[in-house]
Amino acid sequence: MEAEKHIPDWAMELNCAITVCDSEGYILYMNEKSRETYRKHGNLIGKNLMECHNERSKAIIRHLLETGGQNAYTIEKEGLHKMIYQSAWKENGVVKGLCEISMVIPAEMPHYVRK
Repeated sequence: MEAEKHIPDWAMELNCAITVCDSEGYILYMNEKSRETYRKHGNLIGKNLMECHNERSKAIIRHLLETGGQNAYTIEKEGLHKMIYQSAWKENGVVKGLCEISMVIPAEMPHYVRK
């Protein structure tokens, strides 16, 4: 579609790391924050993310790809608290890969229950 050529890459400068892989684990996309996060590893586009994960993580990745599911958790790394959200992405209902969004969050965060 012609209009798609003019859609901006809104995720490129977003203040969270976004990494997208295909159904085999090959990295297709990294926004600026993701590239900055993994800079010491060089350009990871085209690399397989399975090569840099332990067996537990590989099992989770395989499960997400097989089920089309999602996974969310928080971590603390180098003094920063982060929320990690991983979700399968699909085309026409078929799982095509995974998207991971990693964002720095405050150590103490308000939690609201809304009606």
